[in-house]
Amino acid sequence: MATQVRLRHKDTGIEKEGFYGFSWTALFFGAIPCLFRMDFITFIGFFVVQCIIGACTLGIGVFVTSLVWAFIYNKYYTRKLLEKGYVFDDSPERVAAAKVALGVS
Repeated sequence: MATQVRLRHKDTGIEKEGFYGFSWTALFFGAIPCLFRMDFITFIGFFVVQCIIGACTLGIGVFVTSLVWAFIYNKYYTRKLLEKGYVFDDSPERVAAAKVALGVS
């Protein structure tokens, strides 16, 4: 189950929700959560990878890639936000848990 943590850009003040943990929406809908989070480059990349793997494995590989994607996408998305200049802006308990789960200091 995914856990939310609030992030704020240190320069612009824009707030976004970061996530960590298993993504059920990524499992069932593949790359669609990328679109809702305005993560277009990741959407295109994952969609292309799934199409190639699906074509090579007659569709069976799509289920495997979706399962792997569900485990890694939330962490990937949140770490990319942190790299873009976002900082944690949530309760100290949530921030501490997010830092441990994301492997950041």
